[in-house]
Amino acid sequence: MRADRSGQAGATTFDVTALLEKFKARRAKLGIIGLGYVGLPLALTAARAGFEVLGFDINKNYVEQIGRGESYIKHIGSDHVAEAVRSGRFSATDDFERLDEPDAILICVPTPLTKHREPDLSYVEKTAQAIARRLRTDQLVVLESTTYPGTTDEVLKPIFEAKGLKSGEDFFLAFSPEREDPGNPDFGTSSIPKVVGGDGPEAVALADALYSQLVVRTVPVSSAATAEAVKLTENIFRAVNIALVNELKVVYAAMGIDIWEVIEAAKTKPFGFMPFYPGPGLGGHCIPIDPFYLTWKAREYDITTRFIELAGQINTHMPYYVVDRLAEAVDRSGKAFSGSKILILGVAYKKNVDDMRESPSLKLIELIEARGASVDYHDPHIPALPTTRKHAPLAGRRSVTLDAKTLAAYDAVLIATDHDAINYRMVVDHAKLVVDTRNACARAGITDEKILKA
Repeated sequence: MRADRSGQAGATTFDVTALLEKFKARRAKLGIIGLGYVGLPLALTAARAGFEVLGFDINKNYVEQIGRGESYIKHIGSDHVAEAVRSGRFSATDDFERLDEPDAILICVPTPLTKHREPDLSYVEKTAQAIARRLRTDQLVVLESTTYPGTTDEVLKPIFEAKGLKSGEDFFLAFSPEREDPGNPDFGTSSIPKVVGGDGPEAVALADALYSQLVVRTVPVSSAATAEAVKLTENIFRAVNIALVNELKVVYAAMGIDIWEVIEAAKTKPFGFMPFYPGPGLGGHCIPIDPFYLTWKAREYDITTRFIELAGQINTHMPYYVVDRLAEAVDRSGKAFSGSKILILGVAYKKNVDDMRESPSLKLIELIEARGASVDYHDPHIPALPTTRKHAPLAGRRSVTLDAKTLAAYDAVLIATDHDAINYRMVVDHAKLVVDTRNACARAGITDEKILKA
């Protein structure tokens, strides 16, 4: 397989077979940019597979902790980091001038939304500019960050080619969406199939050859844009179905019907139904964000994604619904909601992790305090609230101790994240009122008049 440069003056022809064989033999050096919830497990997977991995991150603390063999992500054990570092196959740096060293560069940086719910590609663009400064011939560059169809071709490619190299001839450009599910005990990086698309057949072949060494199966598709659309489709599917059960929760609650009981019974049907569960809002790095990447891009084609946008409206309204239910319950108990004390259990966006990205708990805190109540939180995985883009004033608050005396001091306890480490029997026994958004008490076999589902 050859990338033909014969159309250019003084051009040569590069045989990509050598790079393919380098990937297949696991002799290539990989560079992974962004060592967070996606990049770190990917780096460890590649190191375990036998590749030499150089991780890049602007966070000096991450780089230093990796150098000491320490993990800064709760569900990734330090023993795994230490093993990879001791093997000599994994190291980290904040020196982006070293980006000419790897044979393949994998980009795992955030793609958030602006305050106007439009794509914020600033991390991707800055990363691309850093790569462009050191980009050399015969490198493969793969974007893993979730984004709208066309980003790889329309944003990354021009940045790289502005330096004089040509995609598909001098370097190779691909997209392979991350599919991480932090804390999932059943599926890790290596056991999840990987979709790969690229700018031309050589790029797809190279990406396929590389990821085939890292994951259980690869799924090549016809283009980078198709691969980008695959990831959006996966998460829009989840967002829409979660919106459906969130809306059903509101309707059935008005009828005196328990949505959780309905779902448990419905999922006994062996075909035609897939269970999704309601909650206090959407959290994580994908579902609250990805649908809006497509709605934004669709406007370029004069298309309104009404169904997707309606699902987004329903999901973003859920914290308001929960606070309304909480306020009503506190008022009925004889205590005015304004001036009450509320304890939130769980600020991570999902159970049993220390990941707070887009957590609805932060919105819940702000809404409750806006109505005159005071809020504390307990989370066994998050001892203090970090600085976030949307909720910076909450940074520094610390998790309170959870015991009988603490619980009795609050007018209501709001279960926002159903961590397994929380003793729900103790919570119900000692709290004045429990508002459960996750069905945690029922799943623990606890029933009591003081429990309200929301």
